[in-house]
Amino acid sequence: MGRDTITGGVVLVASIALYWATFSLEHNPLVPIGPAFYPRIVLAITAAFAAALVAVDVVKHGRSGTATRPRGPAPRYAMVVLLFAIFGAYVLALPLVGFRLATFAFVAVMQAALEPPRTPRRWAIVAAVALAATAGTYYVFDGYLQILLPRGRWTDF
Repeated sequence: MGRDTITGGVVLVASIALYWATFSLEHNPLVPIGPAFYPRIVLAITAAFAAALVAVDVVKHGRSGTATRPRGPAPRYAMVVLLFAIFGAYVLALPLVGFRLATFAFVAVMQAALEPPRTPRRWAIVAAVALAATAGTYYVFDGYLQILLPRGRWTDF
């Protein structure tokens, strides 16, 4: 049994437990899609991926006895810390400047941290992707799903 089997098993059990917990959410009869609809979709997909991870790892271990992992690039722990710091700054900025400005800045800074743009054309791509991601998520959540997103105390935007 490999590390992927253990990880996949833990995620599978947690997904099933959380999926089961969604049945205790109260459903409003006036709303066609209840509060458990989207969590159930996400948890079902997560459980399916976890089961696939377990199955693939079991097949690998069953074939050769022990799975050997190919050596990849060295871990980039500093990058992980940087990305968590960027996410933390995003969470702190949400109530101050609002969803739209904070999300635009978050997506742009995250892209630049993952692959620093070196030309003006790349910076334009970063800005375009950040704008499209922000506008897309805003209109889906605010317009279609009618979920109120944070407005900034500093900007009221």
